[in-house]
Amino acid sequence: MHERVLVSPDELTQLIQSGPVVLIDTRDAASFAEAHLPGAVNIHEIFTYLATSTPEGLAVLRETFTEAFAKAGLSGKETAVIYEQSMTTGFGQSCRGYVLLRYLGYPRDKIKVLHGGYSAWRAAGLPSTTEVPSPTPVAFPPDTGGSSILVDLAGMKDAVADPRIVKLDVRDVDEWIAESSSPYGKDFCPRKGRIPGSVWLEWYRMMKPTPTGQMFKSPAEILAECATVGIRRDTPVVVFCFKGARASNTFVALEEAGIRDVRLYLGSWNEWSRDPSLPIDEGLPY
Repeated sequence: MHERVLVSPDELTQLIQSGPVVLIDTRDAASFAEAHLPGAVNIHEIFTYLATSTPEGLAVLRETFTEAFAKAGLSGKETAVIYEQSMTTGFGQSCRGYVLLRYLGYPRDKIKVLHGGYSAWRAAGLPSTTEVPSPTPVAFPPDTGGSSILVDLAGMKDAVADPRIVKLDVRDVDEWIAESSSPYGKDFCPRKGRIPGSVWLEWYRMMKPTPTGQMFKSPAEILAECATVGIRRDTPVVVFCFKGARASNTFVALEEAGIRDVRLYLGSWNEWSRDPSLPIDEGLPY
């Protein structure tokens, strides 16, 4: 059995009662100040950070988030539970936090995502606060080999050349059909288009509406969605979007569904499109 990532509000209350937990709020500072889960630490940079997958870029990424998570109180003994407003309003930013912790080698069984986010927590009638905690900084644990979940630029080039690997683009439709370069604006990046050989499964398709907001579909439903682009449980997959947030959302969905070989290209379109030497597919994809 693979380790479950998603926890419900009720499961989170049980976790808090049973052992040390560090709650990480990935929302913007204004939303955090308005109200948040009791004891939560705000790390909005989980969402805003634009990463590059060069050796230098990854070194800065590791330094930035090792320091941030150490200041939040993560020593390796605590279960980290990451949340956003809901599973769609934050573009997968809580799942990006999960991927970052995995990349840094934090114990896999101690990283969780609050399913439904802050909205689901409040819908369950659970408490919130405006009090800001002052966690004691700790030493972040040594890397236990999590870095293999990310693909760097060289690895993405290899994946493009290997037809056995599914290159899964989960961006919004206007980005996929090359009308826009990013969620930040149509011309944020110098080029619009697609990474050659990629297939498209918009990240929203991993979720469905519920009375408390968008939630991930069941593992069987996620596998059915994946089958439409040729992904089975044993298919090697590299997932990407613009900067890795929406792709992280899909990464968690695929892991929850039991797909065994999923990696994430964190540099995504923001990195690939800025190198004019790299090939892209332009125009309508048909």
